[in-house]
Amino acid sequence: MSTEQTITRLGYAGLIPFILLAALMWLVDAELLPFVAIALGGYAAAIVSFLGGVHWGIGFMKGEASPRFHFIWGVVPSLIAWLALMMPAYAALPLLGLVVVTCYAVDSKTYPVAGLANWLPMRLRLTVVATASCVLGAAAI
Repeated sequence: MSTEQTITRLGYAGLIPFILLAALMWLVDAELLPFVAIALGGYAAAIVSFLGGVHWGIGFMKGEASPRFHFIWGVVPSLIAWLALMMPAYAALPLLGLVVVTCYAVDSKTYPVAGLANWLPMRLRLTVVATASCVLGAAAI
């Protein structure tokens, strides 16, 4: 299996918790809903942190020639995700969905410069499903 196939499979497999937990938000009894909401919010926060961290990798690849933006932006999603974890799920989940969309918007401008434009179509699909999962999960509350 090529590296590209591995990345693609891992990317799409990463949607499984989003989809499963968003569906469970609608299916579980009321007493379990807070636990599922915490799981969905925690997973979304981890993914948001990962999306920011990619920019540190891009920055390190370019070394001293790297714009500082990559390092600064790289911590912003993590900080917002951390704040979201302290919020009630009905507010945190839409916020995390918005951060996923914002990460894609930033990536759509920065990935081409970094030579990563070929990953943007997959990133868009992942963004749509992850965001929809967060919003649908919040709607279940």
